[in-house]
Amino acid sequence: MKKLLYFSAVVTLAALPFATLAAQEMMDNQTGQLRPAGTVSASNARTLDELQNKLAEKAKEQGATGFVINSAGGDNHMYGTATIYK
Repeated sequence: MKKLLYFSAVVTLAALPFATLAAQEMMDNQTGQLRPAGTVSASNARTLDELQNKLAEKAKEQGATGFVINSAGGDNHMYGTATIYK
């Protein structure tokens, strides 16, 4: 029982940093009642995950509830754009 309790606590604490992101990546069909509020762009990322994080941060700075990545490209220096939704 104690192991289950400790495991639950660790999983919950590990998930907290991810819950603090205000803007979440969404699929086109998940935008629901949200309205497009502009676009954001990011560049000089080394990986797609880093690019996604940069776009999420910029969307958060703009007060977006979510974002949809429109384009991504590059080899060693990734770049991309995303539509933000409020």
